[in-house]
Amino acid sequence: MLKIVSTLIFTAFALPALAQQVNGTVKKIDQVQGKLTIDHGPIKNLDMDAMSMVFRAGDPAMLKNLKAGDKIRFDADRVNGQITVTKIQKVK
Repeated sequence: MLKIVSTLIFTAFALPALAQQVNGTVKKIDQVQGKLTIDHGPIKNLDMDAMSMVFRAGDPAMLKNLKAGDKIRFDADRVNGQITVTKIQKVK
C-alpha cells in the first residue's frame, strides 16, 4: 500500500502540467517577432482566465497561414519562462 501511495505522489509531482486545447481568435500576427495576439478562453494548465494577450510562437512557421480574425484551437505552456503557443490549428 505504501509503495502505491509513494508512486502516486511521485507521479503527481514529477509530471508537468498537461496542456489543454483552448479556443481563441487571432487578433494580430507579428511575423518578425514570432508573436501573435489571441483573444482566448481560460487556459487551465496555466491557471489563466479568459483574456486577450500576446503569445510567443513555439515555431515561427506556425504563423505563416494565420491572419487576424481566424478562429483557432491551440495549446500553450511556459517554455523558458515565456508563455508560448506550442500547437495551433484553424477551426471552422
